[in-house]
Amino acid sequence: MLNKLIRKSFVSIFTVATAISCLSANATTVEFQTSQGNIHVNLFDEDTPETVANFLSYIEDGAYTDSIFHRSVADFIIQSGGYTVSGTEVSAITKNASVINEPVFSNVEGTIAMAKIAGDPDSATSEWFFNLADNSANLDLQNDGFTVFGQVITEGDDGVETLATLDAIANVATCNAAGFSDLPLVDYSCNSDSAPSQENFITINQVVIIDSSASTAQNLTPVRNTLREPDVEPEPEVAPETPSNSSGGSVFWMLVVLATGLSARLFSRKS
Repeated sequence: MLNKLIRKSFVSIFTVATAISCLSANATTVEFQTSQGNIHVNLFDEDTPETVANFLSYIEDGAYTDSIFHRSVADFIIQSGGYTVSGTEVSAITKNASVINEPVFSNVEGTIAMAKIAGDPDSATSEWFFNLADNSANLDLQNDGFTVFGQVITEGDDGVETLATLDAIANVATCNAAGFSDLPLVDYSCNSDSAPSQENFITINQVVIIDSSASTAQNLTPVRNTLREPDVEPEPEVAPETPSNSSGGSVFWMLVVLATGLSARLFSRKS
């Protein structure tokens, strides 16, 4: 992934401008194998490269094996990537360095985005969430925008399975248990005196890369985040908080600067 990103940093500004104007939707395909079924997702390798590289590094390390969905809010999000479970013991996933915010696309229904710390735009690490509804009015602005880095597959057999799995998870009742609020638990009474065990949690057995090609989603039409105003700093809020215009030129120059910076770092290593 890093090699692909470095190679892209050497393309001409004309090529970069063309790619941005077309809003390229190239994507690695991954599969979340959960206790409720499988979820198939295309990742936006080219438009959110730092975020995708970060996410894939956790997959390659096996960090998401036996992880749990630890937050579910109806008609809002389901969140994971922070904790694993073994028996009744819940453990935090070891976090790598945080990743730069890349709020290119909008938090519409069916997208996957990075969670982060309130008031810190560049604080995303391992946690992520699926948008269950159009949350753009809230999350495209909050905390300088939440980085959308992929889109669920909705076509064909994979799409049928994906939508059924997301619905199944979203419909599981939630409790305040095991130190979490809005924790989805299966076959568990919220009034129980015993702690929930592994069979009660909605788990991710593993996340696997189905197709590592960066050109698996030519027909995707991701929605651009047009609500961010880069010159106006939004008020810090919980990330992402339950819900209670800029031009495309700013996105273009942000990615040009990113490409230039990568080239400079590469040359500095060789010098």
